[in-house]
Amino acid sequence: MGFNPLKKNQGLDRVRRIAPLVAAGAAAMIPATIGASMVVDLLQKRDREQREAPRPGTFHASVEGSDLSIFTDGETLYEDMLDEIGSATESIQMETFIWKNDEMGQKFIDAFNAAAQRGVDIHLIYDGFANLTISRSFYAQLDDRIKVLRLPTVARKFWKGPLRYSGFNHSKILVIDSDVAYVGGFNIGSLYARHWRDTHLKASGPGTWGLRQSISQVWNEYHDDDEQIPWVAPTTWESKIRVSANQPIQLVYPIRSMYLNAFERAQDRIWLTTPYFIPDQQLLKSLIEAAERGVDVRVMVPQESNHILGDSLSRGFFEQMVRSKVTVLLYTASMIHAKIATVDGTWSTVGTANIDRLSLTFNYETNVEVIDSDFAAEMEKTFLADAEHCQELGPDWLDRHQLTQAAEWVLRPMRPFL
Repeated sequence: MGFNPLKKNQGLDRVRRIAPLVAAGAAAMIPATIGASMVVDLLQKRDREQREAPRPGTFHASVEGSDLSIFTDGETLYEDMLDEIGSATESIQMETFIWKNDEMGQKFIDAFNAAAQRGVDIHLIYDGFANLTISRSFYAQLDDRIKVLRLPTVARKFWKGPLRYSGFNHSKILVIDSDVAYVGGFNIGSLYARHWRDTHLKASGPGTWGLRQSISQVWNEYHDDDEQIPWVAPTTWESKIRVSANQPIQLVYPIRSMYLNAFERAQDRIWLTTPYFIPDQQLLKSLIEAAERGVDVRVMVPQESNHILGDSLSRGFFEQMVRSKVTVLLYTASMIHAKIATVDGTWSTVGTANIDRLSLTFNYETNVEVIDSDFAAEMEKTFLADAEHCQELGPDWLDRHQLTQAAEWVLRPMRPFL
């Protein structure tokens, strides 16, 4: 029987029709899985939220004319943010994941309204899915002059390109007058002010350009030409302060490559903190291989996070790490939500991306990487202060109950969706 090109074309057409449906199904699984995880967390709510988090302090460095500050507690950070909003004279852009309708959330509403009344041009982006439980009346308090985008998890064009028109807005950025910018793990809410240990970076000076550009790209993709945030020129071409931003709408996901590049270059030490550690095999392999060649690899995660399902999935990776030379540190003092890393006393990152598939291949995320030894030294101080509240996972982990090991194995298929 000879080759039939008609049948081949029919087969290709069938693949083209099915492929978007398969991609759409996979993309739809992510919010569904996250929703199920949230229900589990609510049903088994932990008392950790009432524990006050340690406060290592605020650390400072100067890089290429930009003053950088590392904030490690929410109260101090929010006070600084509100002061900067109160001093704004030209523009404010903010992008956030969770914005609670509590005392702290209201302070930000009031500060933005006061700035709008002064004539400041304001653009705000917040995630629709993460704030489903927040009444629309809370955001309706915002002054009519403030431009607001409630980013949908699934946009209207979802079926045309499910990977482009879906994704949580997980970035947390605030930019004031194109001269001051913040990025990191802190959402907006009273809970995070005192009870979560998190990390945020503040930059004053030319290092703010990339963060403003990151917000502008998201906003402009969802608005017509007459509603765009205007482009501004960077002050330098090649900077020691760089922004890596995942933009699902553009199918751009540079943060994973940023981490891989740093881990593969490491010669001396990799110190990493993440609240949810559910890596793909290449990321995990890069850490294990670094440890095997003599690099001091330490991975800090919460002993118990706010997501019970996420904890169970994360535990499934610990055996490989303990059997290698990777040090696993369990943070015991409170929920630690920081997303930071520092390598060889030279390279560091602070941002919003977790080490999981959701952050690295689905979400809108933003990380700043800083290549500077003075800044890295301050990051190491932060890590060592947190390490004082950690328990190191030892070989006894390998002897955990067989039912626990079985549960970890059963949950493996869920790893790509968290």
